[in-house]
Amino acid sequence: MDLFSFGFEEAGTQSNQDHRQPLAARMRPRNLNEFIGQEHILGVGKLLRRAIEADQISSLIFYGPPGTGKTTLAKVISGVTLAAFTELNAVTAGVADIRKVVEEAKERSHVYRKRTTLFVDEIHRFNKAQQDALLPYVEEGTIILIGATTENPFFEVNSALLSRSQVFQLYPLEPLHMERILHRALTDITVGYGELNIQLTEEAKEHFIQYAEGDARRLLNALELAVITTVPNEQNIIVIDLEAAVDSIQRRAVRYDKSGDRHYDTISAFIKSIRGSDPDAALYWLAQMLDAGEEPLFIARRVVIAASEDVGNANPEALQIAVSAFQAVQFLGMPEARIPLAQAVTYCAISPKSNAAYNGINRALEWVRTKGHGQVPNHLKDASYKGASKLGHGEGYLYPHSYPGSYVEQRYLPDDIDERFYVPTENGEEKRLNDYLKSKRGEKKQ
Repeated sequence: MDLFSFGFEEAGTQSNQDHRQPLAARMRPRNLNEFIGQEHILGVGKLLRRAIEADQISSLIFYGPPGTGKTTLAKVISGVTLAAFTELNAVTAGVADIRKVVEEAKERSHVYRKRTTLFVDEIHRFNKAQQDALLPYVEEGTIILIGATTENPFFEVNSALLSRSQVFQLYPLEPLHMERILHRALTDITVGYGELNIQLTEEAKEHFIQYAEGDARRLLNALELAVITTVPNEQNIIVIDLEAAVDSIQRRAVRYDKSGDRHYDTISAFIKSIRGSDPDAALYWLAQMLDAGEEPLFIARRVVIAASEDVGNANPEALQIAVSAFQAVQFLGMPEARIPLAQAVTYCAISPKSNAAYNGINRALEWVRTKGHGQVPNHLKDASYKGASKLGHGEGYLYPHSYPGSYVEQRYLPDDIDERFYVPTENGEEKRLNDYLKSKRGEKKQ
């Protein structure tokens, strides 16, 4: 291997694989035909596949959860394109490392007329200065950047660098993909366990797939552990049943970053489940956040907002319960805080819904921002201070409690505004409130 090549085996030489390598490393695809999953970007005729096959790639950023093929895809690109390939890990690399790569790329281009592809793993770990150091060389084409990140690049990567790169999102692998990976691992003689007599039960297979959660590396690591720790039976068959599969799977680290998009996606699903009146889904997302270590008070605040925004006057008690839950969380702490949170979440989820108050304030704000601030009618102005009466403030104001039903016809909006901002629904308690409002408006017409 020289400075300008990448140590990637040519097709047909994989029989020399070192079986001391982890199974996941041995099974890393060498070309696009061996790559499993991500058909939305690598399917036949897709833009990225065409660019790779034509050796015409531009700077790329691959974004997705662990085990979905980001690093593998970068290395496949290195094996099928003519550009020199070098890589950095953003956790350990600094500006000096970037400058060294750039200088080598310039010399390579000048002497050998050869392009350089720089793969930066965990590119979201680069700070602004490090990302800025890359920018001019990406812009001028000195290097072709391939970045891999588990975090949303639109949150973590400089906009200038993003604008010069194509972003491709990779998704957790589907069960069908995971089955294909398992099959290859069990049958491939050169890189898998094809030389061994392994019997994987259907229950064990389903368990592996379920708990790998679309992460191919996790799937293969679990299979490998099961194989090397299971003693062959009298027929020299390694039987991996459900018990062996369960033993081989350690509890995975929760894929949840409180500063990243998983955080925002989960809280979004949580709120939408409450809004959609699904208490089971709301509890599921609540449990996922609590299990991941989300701040309980953050969740409690979101429940208070939902109680007002989504339940509103259809069930005014929801806000009281949500606020009470917030207060309970403050002095209880975890794990007990989960109980009032669950109570408030389920109550809000099963309550009738109305966003009329939410829509009303938004309409009023939009009116004020676009059409200005109307004048307060004189009869509504403050008349409590000395001299107010000389200005006519409060003159003609009718005190509602002096009239039957504590209501009297009177104008409260500015004279030039006739707008309905609050439009009650017919849901829950708000229907009764709406009937009351309609009756009063009916009295106005009489």
